[in-house]
Amino acid sequence: MASDPIVYVIDDDDGARDALEFLLDTASIRVRSFASADRFLAAAPPLHGACILTDVRMPGMNGIELVEELKRRGANVPVIVVTGHADVPLAIQALHAGVADFIEKPVHDELMLEAIRKAIADRDGVEQVESERAEVRSRIQALSGREREVMDGLVAGKANKAIAFDLGISARTVEVYRANVMMKLKAKTLSDLVRMVTNSRHAR
Repeated sequence: MASDPIVYVIDDDDGARDALEFLLDTASIRVRSFASADRFLAAAPPLHGACILTDVRMPGMNGIELVEELKRRGANVPVIVVTGHADVPLAIQALHAGVADFIEKPVHDELMLEAIRKAIADRDGVEQVESERAEVRSRIQALSGREREVMDGLVAGKANKAIAFDLGISARTVEVYRANVMMKLKAKTLSDLVRMVTNSRHAR
C-alpha cells in the first residue's frame, strides 16, 4: 500500500459517512468525506495516492456520473461504488464506466476494507509501472538522433549490419551507438532494451 493513501468518502447520508470515517480511522487509513459529488469536485482535493468510495445514488451527480466526469478530466483514481440490492444493474453499468469495484449494502466492514486495500494496491501498481515508463521515456529523449535511430533498429529486431546499411554507416559505428544506447537506457541485455522501449511506448 502507498505510504500515505487517502480515501474520499462521498455520500449524502450523514450516518453512512460517519460510520465509514470511523471504520477507516480504526484501520489507520486517512479519510475525508463529502456530502455530494458536486462538493467533492468543487473542493478539487489532490487525487495522487487516493481512492474514492461513493454511493451510486445521490442527489445531484450520482456515482456513475462522477466516474465519467473524473475520466473526462483525465483523473486516474480508483472508485468503489456502494449500492443497494435494487441498484445492482446500475452498479454493473458503473463497472463498464470504469469503477474499480462495487459493494452491495448492507456493507460488511471487512469486505469494505478488503476492497479499499485492493483498489489502493492496484493503483500503486499502475503508478509504479507508469513511473518506470516515464523514466525510460526521459532516457530515450536524452539520446542523440543517431542513437535513437540505432535503438529503433534494435527494437525492430534488425542486426547491426542491417542497421548500418539502413543508416549508411559502418557496422562498427553501429556497435558504438548500440553500446551508448544500452548504457544510457541502463539496459543489461538486448531483450531488456526491447522490453523497456516497447513498454514505454504503451499509453496507460
